[in-house]
Amino acid sequence: MRKKILSFIVIILAITLVISNGYSQKKLAQTGFQFLSIGQDARASAMGEAFTTVEGVSSALFHNPAGMARLSSFVDVAASQNNWIADIKHNSLSIALNPLQGRYGVFGISAMWVDYGEIQGTMVWENVDGYIDTEVFEPKAIAVGIGYAKYLTDRFAVGGQIKEVAQSLGKSVIPEEGAKKNIASALAFDFGTIYRTGFKSLSFGMSVRNFSEELKFEKEGFQLPLTFKIGVSMDVFDFYMKMPEGHSLLMVMDAVHPRSYPEYINWGAEYLFMDMFALRAGYVSNQDEYGLTYGFGMQKFGLAINYAYTSFGVFDPVQRFTIRFSI
Repeated sequence: MRKKILSFIVIILAITLVISNGYSQKKLAQTGFQFLSIGQDARASAMGEAFTTVEGVSSALFHNPAGMARLSSFVDVAASQNNWIADIKHNSLSIALNPLQGRYGVFGISAMWVDYGEIQGTMVWENVDGYIDTEVFEPKAIAVGIGYAKYLTDRFAVGGQIKEVAQSLGKSVIPEEGAKKNIASALAFDFGTIYRTGFKSLSFGMSVRNFSEELKFEKEGFQLPLTFKIGVSMDVFDFYMKMPEGHSLLMVMDAVHPRSYPEYINWGAEYLFMDMFALRAGYVSNQDEYGLTYGFGMQKFGLAINYAYTSFGVFDPVQRFTIRFSI
């Protein structure tokens, strides 16, 4: 069985590399629905979005659905708010259900929605300015998904999610054609795997997110932000036999191949003190306006509160908050 699992992982990684190379030959910076690429969970964001191999939380649906498979509680709920740049607000909710302690797998529901604020509409006009104002509109975006994850053996987990994604860019008024509603939607798929090697807490993982058909608003087609990730993680305190119980130092790394941007690396670390307080830091390479991320969290009696801070260059800092509850 172990040989079969290892062979399966090798095949998946090979397919991932082949597909990613094929996509890398296509146009860059042309994907739409970029809100699907923005990190939602404060814990993951504080760790530089290196979350492919982190397990046991419902928010894994936003990173690698296989991460739900090792959920220890019956239900896990996480709600997040992301104060993004330019006063854009991202909100998300994830719920995971674990009936019969994972015997039949773990089921999950995810949702994220984006408020872009108000924008003044305009249309072409024959005056000095060349345009006139139309109505004020409010662009929106939403994604709702259903996921499932299960450990096929005591070391190998798989997971997937199907989601409906949609974006509304308001009305546009074209002379002699009238008003048009700019709305696009599609089904998208996420899937991934996690493999525990058996060497202490060393784990490997892989995820593919936002796999979908081409979309159109009018004439020009575009793709969703398809993203491939391969990750590794380990608690480095495993090498220190005298560490007191309740302390851990999780080190994580993800190699990321997005469809619309050059490859980059996510690094992250989380120090957990007395199973109650957590300090986190991360780094995202090859970015123009941000790189370092920081955060902290507190958890007790099934309730956790997490915060993440990201300095964003010429923009205001990005702050994320997550409340998680599990029973």
